[in-house]
Amino acid sequence: MSPTYSRRAVLAGTGAAAAAAALSGCEVARTADAPPSGTSLGRTGDVPVGGGHVLSDLDVVVTQPEAGTFKAFSALCTHRGCRVDEVSDGEIVCPCHVSRFAITDGSVTFGPADQPLPAFKLKVSGDEIVVA
Repeated sequence: MSPTYSRRAVLAGTGAAAAAAALSGCEVARTADAPPSGTSLGRTGDVPVGGGHVLSDLDVVVTQPEAGTFKAFSALCTHRGCRVDEVSDGEIVCPCHVSRFAITDGSVTFGPADQPLPAFKLKVSGDEIVVA
């Protein structure tokens, strides 16, 4: 004789199994903290207009969306925490899953990432870009 299960028991068991499977596949993306205030992020001439420069050792990407306007973002992708490795065609590119972010504000332009890159405050002192 086979056991009898109520509809509620089957649905509860299925839901719990699905939730466990979903949670076991989740990874939390690591994030980069802003470097200490006063840390040099390079020279203004090193950052092309409409492009950017990835500082792997600091986990920072510096961009210049338009002449004289500089931005700094975490270089760790918000999807899985991979380090972005390129700035191309006005976008910051993650090599792991091809997420792309706008150089103007770090917003997602192409997923799977669904959160923007965290922005860091910076200032330009002469021709040097530093963390504010």
